[in-house]
Amino acid sequence: MNSKPGTASIFVKDWTTDYINTMHNNTLCAHLGMQFTERGENFLSARMPVDTRTTQPMGLLHGGASVALAETLGSVAAWLCLEDGWNAVGLDINANHIRAATSGWVHGKATPIHVGRTTHVWQIEIVDDRGKLVCSSRITMAIVRSPGTPQPQPRAGN
Repeated sequence: MNSKPGTASIFVKDWTTDYINTMHNNTLCAHLGMQFTERGENFLSARMPVDTRTTQPMGLLHGGASVALAETLGSVAAWLCLEDGWNAVGLDINANHIRAATSGWVHGKATPIHVGRTTHVWQIEIVDDRGKLVCSSRITMAIVRSPGTPQPQPRAGN
């Protein structure tokens, strides 16, 4: 995994954040107001408003909304690492809710812990507008063949 400035990106797809945002029109991400904001060589960032779409009745950011942001970031970041014909699907996600957010935006950043052939593990840190940690999450992704992609044929003699 390359993480030094000036090294090659771990991402295979060259999608911009504008393109990723467009892909998420008419999805849960759009409904919750998520916006992809930055793509680095080894990270992906997005933000989500803390408003009536994402809070619980007491006016606090709903933990499920934080998990939705974390899963979205980890899933898309993993997908950016994959060649055509492969998908990333969530196997497991956990989240520790550290601090409440009641207004403004929360900002998530996904960074890789492990990018393997069959699994990826991504760390997602979500902070408020002041940079205070709101949620720390980790997602494990299974790397699977896309539906309709031909299976590799065994070699002669196998």
